[in-house]
Amino acid sequence: MNSQSLWGPLGRPLRAVRGYPRRAPLTLAYVCLLLAGHVWVSRGPSADRAAGVLGYLSTNLDNLRDHPLSALLGSALFFDGTLTDVTSTDFVGTFITLGLGVCCFLAWAEHRWGKRRAVAVFLGGHVAATLLTAVVISVALRHGWYPAAVRQALDYGVSYGAQTVLAIGTLALPRWRRLPWAAFVLAWPLGGADWSGPLPDFTTIGHLMAAALGFGLLGVPAFRRPRVRPGGPPSPAGDSRPQQGSVPQSPSAAAGTAAGAKTP
Repeated sequence: MNSQSLWGPLGRPLRAVRGYPRRAPLTLAYVCLLLAGHVWVSRGPSADRAAGVLGYLSTNLDNLRDHPLSALLGSALFFDGTLTDVTSTDFVGTFITLGLGVCCFLAWAEHRWGKRRAVAVFLGGHVAATLLTAVVISVALRHGWYPAAVRQALDYGVSYGAQTVLAIGTLALPRWRRLPWAAFVLAWPLGGADWSGPLPDFTTIGHLMAAALGFGLLGVPAFRRPRVRPGGPPSPAGDSRPQQGSVPQSPSAAAGTAAGAKTP
């Protein structure tokens, strides 16, 4: 077996990994920041201090009323999940939100539209879904559907922004995969939902809100066109075949795997 036949099947993913820093430098920096924050929270010198920081940055009703900007922006600097307990449902959620949502589809968005628009989609989904969920929580509290303790619930992480990018990232997939992928994006948060009266738990609502925002952006013409890069025109808006070695190849392959996996 020669060298070419040995590395042939791995050539495309290896090229994608090698070119990742060049195509999505902001996403790479953000992933490193999230990983550093996770290490500090889970293995830092003071568990009480970490818990205090996360409690302050949590996007619950009390914090959104007291310090909304710090809570909304600060909560996006950490992810709620595990990287080591691979047999748990928490790891599945981490794989979907951090692995697919941030590492793959946010990188695809940065490469397709540029840094500013990718940040606008991700951060806009994070903030909008959080605020819409807060409205739902307020209504649910008035009707007695949620316990009063939900006002101080610990709620932080990147999953709402990741969910928005997962939804709009439907454009990265071949046409025949888009409907199954959209169904997966909507279904996976419901897999582990806890129902209270007529509503699921507020985090499930937040994920569904974020997905709805991402799917809504699919109808915006500006998001159906890739940015114009020096040296050549953009690819057609409806073309689902990414360029050789480009970032969209990675989420396409990963998304096909995730859609067939068992979700929590």
